[in-house]
Order: sequence, then structure tokens, then C-alpha cells
Amino acid sequence: MIEVSHVGRAQDSTLVGADGTWSVANSADMRMQALHAEHAEPLYRFLLRLAWGERHVAEDLLQDTMLQAWRHLDRLPPEGEALRRWLFTVARRIAIDAARARKARPTEVGMTDMALLAESVDLTEGIIATQTVRRALPKLTAAHRAVLIELYFLGSSTDEAAARLGIPEGTVKSRAHYALRALRAAIGPTDAV
Repeated sequence: MIEVSHVGRAQDSTLVGADGTWSVANSADMRMQALHAEHAEPLYRFLLRLAWGERHVAEDLLQDTMLQAWRHLDRLPPEGEALRRWLFTVARRIAIDAARARKARPTEVGMTDMALLAESVDLTEGIIATQTVRRALPKLTAAHRAVLIELYFLGSSTDEAAARLGIPEGTVKSRAHYALRALRAAIGPTDAV
């Protein structure tokens, strides 16, 4: 065996021949791979129960457990039941510490900009209202219809509507008032609240 320093600590290494080539196989890496292959699945199931079924939490806890095993690889019990008990004890303690840390941390509250959220508007009412007004508009006089179209559909001010229609501003206001009354009458009673 050859002593090789790896990350500041001495570890055993062996020379392995394969197909006429030689490579250095680190026994610590091999032990860690064997430990993971044998104990990772039962540890994951155990941690999944402790994490209330949250897979990502159980995976993080398993990773932390394996990291602790790697850090203390030289002090781990030999293979067998003692090693299994050590791993499950470490896993349980890591899960408890993680749960305590989550409880100690204040709940994160984000301020959501409501303007960025899509409105959940029922489009049906808008479509029905549009269709009702479209059916009622032809029942109005041409003068009333022109004023309503200028003010409400094109969004013109009373000054702009008066200039486009070639009538005084006061006339636009009075025609708008009487046009809305006539439109309500043409639409008829509604169940609006």
C-alpha cells in the first residue's frame, strides 16, 4: 500500500491493474461508494418519512448525512449493524436540526405587485354587454348615436366631439344625456345589481 495525501489527510491507496494499465484507486473513495450503495436507499426512505414526504428535503438530508459520513470516514464503525445505526442516528439528528432551523427562521412574506398579476375577469359579462349595446345602438337617432360613438367608443372629450361633429359643446353634453336615456330604454330592464 502507498500513502497518498488527499485534501490534507493521509489515506490508503492501492495500485490496481486492469487491461495492462495501472491506476490508483483510493480506498476511502471505494469505501464511501460501497457505503452509499448499501445504505443510501434505506436512509432516503427513512428521511422521506421524517421530511413528511418532501422529496427535495429528504434528498438534501441524505446528502448532508453522507457528507458527515465522508468527513468522519476514518472514525466510522466497521461494516455491519453498528455502521447502520451510526448512519441512521446521524440522519435523524440532521433532520431534527433542519426542522428546528426552519422553525427558527421567520416566514418569508413577499410583497406581490398586484398590477403584475393577471386579472381573473369573467369575460362573459363584458361580451354580453357589448352585444346588447350593439343591438340597441341602431335604434337610436343618428345624432344621438354619433355623440355616443365619439364620447364612449372613441374616447373623445366633449370639446373634441363638438369639433368633429361641428356642434357646440353644450349640445354634445345634452345629446349625450338624452342618448344614454334612449339607450337604456332600447336595452330594456336588466338584472344588474
